Amino acid sequence: MERKKLKLSVALAVYNESSNIASCLTSVRDIADEIVVVDGGSTDDTVKIAKSFKANVIQTDNPPIFHINKQKALEVCSGEWILQLDADEVIPIDLRDEIVHLIHNKPKCNGYFIPRKNYFWGHFMKKGGQYPDYVIRLVKNGYAKFPSKSVHEQIEINGQTGYTTHAMLHYSYKTRAEYWKKADAYTTLTAKELKASHRNGFILFVECCIIKPIRTFFIIFVRHKGFMDGLTGFEFALYSGFHYPVAFFKFLRMT
Repeated sequence: MERKKLKLSVALAVYNESSNIASCLTSVRDIADEIVVVDGGSTDDTVKIAKSFKANVIQTDNPPIFHINKQKALEVCSGEWILQLDADEVIPIDLRDEIVHLIHNKPKCNGYFIPRKNYFWGHFMKKGGQYPDYVIRLVKNGYAKFPSKSVHEQIEINGQTGYTTHAMLHYSYKTRAEYWKKADAYTTLTAKELKASHRNGFILFVECCIIKPIRTFFIIFVRHKGFMDGLTGFEFALYSGFHYPVAFFKFLRMT
């Protein structure tokens, strides 16, 4: 596909992603005029691999709220448009073509939600709120910012947002071990938020150990039809509900 001279930057914030980053960058190198990688002090070959793709690598620390580094990546980008990715995400050909067509045709929106197909333990989830899992990834430079307050926040867009038709692939949890490794970090952050809230301990217990686990399981497994993904759907709903009691008991150890 012949491309006009409208620059597209690809921005990543990474930490020890040597097993993922090559696949991610390979999927976008044909459309990226610039690749910006903010590395949080990786101890593996992440930086070496990123540089092999001629990425502009900025090395810094690894804050608990990783969106701080994602914001740093946005600020370094010089392209008119920015495709912000995680290292475990891959852009298929149909989505690449859609992105190029979109930014070359004077879009009215300053940001675009891209649906994700999330990979869990051997296959892509079809239900349970995991597809379509819309995330803002394509943004106009200067019109997007990470609040950097929560690990699950979206980019804030100044202006109108739209949606792409095609989906990206998210290889989030290839094994159960990967899931629990990331869950350990997320529950620690939630525990710190509970501590900072200074709320009554008994109320937190009821919310985190009874109400939220049951509600989360019901929403994922029943409302969002996670049961259609079989045993994997059940496990995902169950583990998602466990997030809150695990975070609560971590909170107790902090007090």
